[in-house]
Amino acid sequence: MPEYDVLVVGGGPAGMTAALYSTRLGHSTALVNRGGGRAAMMQEVHNLIGVPEETSGGEFLGIGQEQLAEYGCDIHRDMVTSCAEGEDAQFHLSGNSGEYAAEMVVLATGFNDVRPEPPLPRTGRGLHYCLHCDAHMFVDESVYVMGHSESAAHVAGIMLNFTDGVDLLTRGTEPEWSDETGSIIETHPIDVVHADVTGVQNGEDGWLKALEFADGSVREYRGGFAMYGAEYNNGLARELGCDINDDGTIEVGDHGETSVDGVYAVGDCTPGHNQIPVALGQGAKAGIDVHFRLRDFPRSPEELDEMGPVRDEEVPGIPDELLEQAVDFHTYD
Repeated sequence: MPEYDVLVVGGGPAGMTAALYSTRLGHSTALVNRGGGRAAMMQEVHNLIGVPEETSGGEFLGIGQEQLAEYGCDIHRDMVTSCAEGEDAQFHLSGNSGEYAAEMVVLATGFNDVRPEPPLPRTGRGLHYCLHCDAHMFVDESVYVMGHSESAAHVAGIMLNFTDGVDLLTRGTEPEWSDETGSIIETHPIDVVHADVTGVQNGEDGWLKALEFADGSVREYRGGFAMYGAEYNNGLARELGCDINDDGTIEVGDHGETSVDGVYAVGDCTPGHNQIPVALGQGAKAGIDVHFRLRDFPRSPEELDEMGPVRDEEVPGIPDELLEQAVDFHTYD
């Protein structure tokens, strides 16, 4: 069983950033990544300074994994299925391909968007889930919002800030929004379409061109948003005893710390905006906080009383393997 100071479960932007900070700050770190995830499905990366928008999510994550490996982070392609805190004060995690032990764990397990029933446009080519990422793509275009909840109605109203062509598609399901929300819809130029979607028409470029409906109508759209909620991947957090919020997110403090000592959570499995820049910040804060917990020096007065003064041969505190890798990595010599 490989033993690490830090084990990060999840290879999205938040998890990779936590692993990056932990590794560069001198702690033996492993990233266990099952592959896939919301970021991997992105056709183009938006809202990330320094990253061109023609960069796909897969390319973005691939570069991140290469950086982690260069710094000395171990990367395991595996799906963690169970975890527990052992009597040795370490966390033991089991995957489909291996067993792992670590002093501290960072959960970056994300969530899955609930997909509506087909027929549907292609994901990223007319079917989208993140308003803040993709609203800019549909300025002055015809847009749909698919759903029957309060959040669907809310998003339809927000899209009026970007275009005057907004349809709210309930797909034959009785709306669940409140009377107050219904009155807001009625007093804004939002067309509510109750007929179900029966077909999809795509253009030569693969983008959505139009949707066909059960009443025989055809409506042209450039794209739109499906608002059916999220399923949070909180199984490992529950198994470890972490507090879970009512919506399924993992309850965390300012630096990603959970209710279980030594366990952190970052990214889409926690409350807040589901954005790559936000995830990067959460991963960085967790990685720094982990370092504060794990670093050897300076010793506290209590540690000095117990262990005595720090001897020359005890420093630096970074493990030999990471020390050698850091020296080799330096590019400013």
